[in-house]
Amino acid sequence: MTNDQIRMNIKQRTIKAPVSISGSGLHTGEKVTLTFNPAPENHGYKFRRIDVEGMPIIDADCDNVTDTSRGTTLSQNGASVSTIEHVLAALVGLEVDNVLIDMDGPETPIMDGSSIQFVDAIRSAGFLEQEADREYYHIPYNIHYSEPDRKVEMVAMPLDDDYRFTCMVDYNSQVLGSQHASISSITEFVDDIASCRTFCFLHELEMLLKHDLIKGGDLNNAIVVVDKEVDQEELDHLAKLFNRKDISVAPQGILNNIELRHQNEPARHKLLDMIGDLALVGVPLRGHIMAARPGHAANVAFAKR
Repeated sequence: MTNDQIRMNIKQRTIKAPVSISGSGLHTGEKVTLTFNPAPENHGYKFRRIDVEGMPIIDADCDNVTDTSRGTTLSQNGASVSTIEHVLAALVGLEVDNVLIDMDGPETPIMDGSSIQFVDAIRSAGFLEQEADREYYHIPYNIHYSEPDRKVEMVAMPLDDDYRFTCMVDYNSQVLGSQHASISSITEFVDDIASCRTFCFLHELEMLLKHDLIKGGDLNNAIVVVDKEVDQEELDHLAKLFNRKDISVAPQGILNNIELRHQNEPARHKLLDMIGDLALVGVPLRGHIMAARPGHAANVAFAKR
């Protein structure tokens, strides 16, 4: 573990120099370049749409969330940015406080479906400690949120000296099963969480394709869980859609024999999403977050609470 990961910051910090990363948006399929820029003290996280007249700025704030159906979308000043959770998770995990994020398109690049390439880009820019003290929001007492119809349960509990997470997912799937993931400190994010990719079920993938969504999707940037019987004709059809010679189902029920980076990678990715969405509180947190069956809508509602 590097010094950058283990340091317990008191001062705010930004990055030393601009750094860019390019790719396609998962849902729009549009090519986009995202640039992390140094920002002054007490700036927080802000997005700037440099392809829109006037280059409007969008604050990374839970009050600006306008959609959580397939990722988290922010809108302000007549512009929007979507699928922002993996980018924000990288910034939180690296304990960077102030960054201006330029985008020349409406959706962040999906990259490999995780946060690791954003982490690598940010670390390559280097970190700059600033004069202002970092202000934390210390969870003052147990804060609860639930959605009984979706069996979502969340609680934030006081913890004075760190940011801890515990996450459980259960989709009533024989393939995926019930999974848990946890980190005892935000310093564990880079090694244990950042590389965990997004996932979906095959029936969800088919629905999204049918509605002309996930135009930037690729079998390399998502784990596809096969939760039903699939014949060769359907596999051939999927291979054609994704411009691959062939597609198969691995014994563990994952499409195309993609090797999982962790046995509980889906649960770890849900934890990653939570870290990114809860960045929309606007300041770094001190507390222990426990969640069962979280999703973007619940994460944002919890952030507001």
